[in-house]
Amino acid sequence: MDFTFTEEQQAAVEAAGAVFGGVAPDGVPSPALTAGAVADDFDRALWAKLADADLLSLLLDSAYGGAGLDAIALCLVLRESTKVLARVPLLESTAAAVTVQEYGGEETKAELLARAGRGEVVLTVAANGRTGHEPAERAVTARRDGGVWVLDGMQTAVAWAHGADFVVVPAHTDDGRTVLALVPREHEGTVLGEQISTTGERLGELRLESARMPARQVIDAQGAWERLRELLATGTCALALGLGERVLGMTSAYTGRREQFGFPVATFQAVAVQAADRYIDLRAMEATLWQAAWRISTRAAGSGASGSNAAGTGAGGTGAGGTGVDGTGVDGAGVGGALPVAGDVAVAKIWASEGVRRVVQTAQHLHGGFGADTDYPLHRYHAWAKHLELSLGPAAAHEEALGDLLAAHPLG
Repeated sequence: MDFTFTEEQQAAVEAAGAVFGGVAPDGVPSPALTAGAVADDFDRALWAKLADADLLSLLLDSAYGGAGLDAIALCLVLRESTKVLARVPLLESTAAAVTVQEYGGEETKAELLARAGRGEVVLTVAANGRTGHEPAERAVTARRDGGVWVLDGMQTAVAWAHGADFVVVPAHTDDGRTVLALVPREHEGTVLGEQISTTGERLGELRLESARMPARQVIDAQGAWERLRELLATGTCALALGLGERVLGMTSAYTGRREQFGFPVATFQAVAVQAADRYIDLRAMEATLWQAAWRISTRAAGSGASGSNAAGTGAGGTGAGGTGVDGTGVDGAGVGGALPVAGDVAVAKIWASEGVRRVVQTAQHLHGGFGADTDYPLHRYHAWAKHLELSLGPAAAHEEALGDLLAAHPLG
């Protein structure tokens, strides 16, 4: 087994490091001191730099100006982004774009993908349902009316909705299928309200009232939503890992220079044990993240999904195989795993949600009162950690999903 990253994946990390190196986590007002949103829009200047570095087109094919890389490369870049609390819809836009590439129609792909890779079009995803505690696809209904689809329902907490050009909205049909509608930010029959995240960022409450969408802007393909949801969840795990690593580094530096009784507090056994426990959390978060990203990547490589009718890549799609994290050696059908890909994604999200919460809580404790100082960035990381913990469902929701998968796919 070869667990090293490929040269292309490592190059993506280097490019990301160069772009994110100049980003300050406290570039916007503190959410603890701001009654409303910390900013009206995401960081457009940083978005332009990401486009110039070809980091917005990592997963797109060369036909659309992309590098044709995989979910592992995306997660590597996302991990770097959250170390500096980068305020950009990198995960949502990239995941939506690659879903359009794999499942969308040719007209839609030609219209959106190259522009998305250049940063000219921004995509996001409505993935939280009505309340954040239910399947997102159940929150909106979709029905055909001649050559258009009619959407009704509501999606809450849509990330970056006020700055995105299109929101990808999952919706269910009368016969139990899930479709994905690409809804423009300003469209007849849509109302976008304002919500505020724990991070202080603007979220959107998207209401659809008989919104009519042309058929070319609706993806009606088996497995499209499952693929998009799994990529979003895995990317969220990468964000949590990067944040946790940065916070533990801050804690190590602080306890190494803070003295009590003439000694650095890092030398005290109680402090060292807590830091060691959080290091173990991060390594578990990392291992489960790469397992999930690897299975997503190798499944995509094995399925050959493209066009608007690609099948066999949903929660019960083909599993992972290969000889390394880049998925080399995967045959055309892929190699089945003990559980569907959704099982590995659930395990990764469980560790990410629980792990990032424990890391920031321990960091606050070991920093003492200094951790709550609004002139010090730790409280910002704590706010972002809470958002990531609950995004796409807390650990308990994914434990329930994992239990259902185990019941449906008995091991051994």
